[in-house]
Amino acid sequence: MEYIRGLESFSFPGRTAVTLGKFDGLHRGHQKLIWQICRMKKERHTASVVFAFDMQPFFEKTGKTGAGIMTNEERRSRLDGKVDFLLECPFSDDILSMEAEDFLQNVLHDLLHAACVVVGPDFHFGHGKRGDVQMLRDWAEKLDYELLVVPKEVYGDREISSSYIREELRKGNMKKVSAMLGYPYTVEGTVEHGAQLGRKYGFPTVNIHPAPEKLLPPNGVYMAGVKLDGIWYNGIGNIGYKPTVSSEHRMLIECHLLDYQGNAYGKDVQIQLYEFRRPEMKFASMDEWKAQIDSDIAWGEKYFQYRT
Repeated sequence: MEYIRGLESFSFPGRTAVTLGKFDGLHRGHQKLIWQICRMKKERHTASVVFAFDMQPFFEKTGKTGAGIMTNEERRSRLDGKVDFLLECPFSDDILSMEAEDFLQNVLHDLLHAACVVVGPDFHFGHGKRGDVQMLRDWAEKLDYELLVVPKEVYGDREISSSYIREELRKGNMKKVSAMLGYPYTVEGTVEHGAQLGRKYGFPTVNIHPAPEKLLPPNGVYMAGVKLDGIWYNGIGNIGYKPTVSSEHRMLIECHLLDYQGNAYGKDVQIQLYEFRRPEMKFASMDEWKAQIDSDIAWGEKYFQYRT
C-alpha cells in the first residue's frame, strides 16, 4: 500500500475505485466499503483508494476535542496490504470551504480519475455539507463513474457508527466495542522505562504512553493481549495514572504479561483490550496494592483459561 498525505502529493494516471469518509476505527461498516473497492479493483482493473479525511487540523484550529477510536498511524497499519492507496486529506480551510461541485470535479474526477465511488448512505461533502449521495448520483454520468451506496451495518437494533462505538467505549463496554469494530480495541505505542515497582514486587509490566488523540475507555484494569516481537501474550492491563505509586499526572497503559520474561524497553507493541475488570483505585498501603494486583492476576489467569 502507498500512503499519501495531502491531495497535492497524489498522482496516479489510471482509473480508481475510491471510498471516502473519516474512517475512524475502520469498523465493520467501513470494512464493507473497503471490500467493495477491492472487488471493483478485480472487476474493473482499477486501483483501490481509501480517501480519509483527517479531522485533527480542524480540531486543533477550533479548539475542539478530537480524540478518536484510531490514530492516523493505526489506520495506516491496519490498511497496509489491503488497498493500493491510503490518501489522507487534512481537513484544512481549503477543504472546509470547497464547494461540493468543485470537490466532484477537481478531486473525484481530475485527481482521482474515479471509475467507481463507494460510500455509505449518510456521506456528505463540500462546503456546508451540501454534497450528498443524491448529488453523487446526479453527477455520475457526467463524470463517468459508477456509484455504489452501501447500506449500514447493524448491531442489535442500532446502526454501527464511529459515534456509537465511541459512546460504548467511554462506558468500558469492550465486548460491544469489539463486536462493532470486528476486532478487539487496540492501542499502539513504544515501551517506556518506568519506576520498575512491578518488577520489584514480582509482576513486571510494559508501559506505554498513548497518543493524546487516542480515545481510551475508563481508567481501570482490563484483560488484555499484547503483541511483542510478533508474538501475542495474555496480560493484565491498567489504564490511568497509578495514584497509589505515582503523583505524576500522566496517562499510561501498563500491562503485566502472564507468560513473558524479557526486556521490552524501546520496542513497539500493540495492546488489545478485551474486558473491563475494575476501576482504578488508590490504596492506603503498598501491601493493599500488591494484594489487589495478585487478585487481578489470579482472575486473569482464569479468564484466559476459558476465553475463546
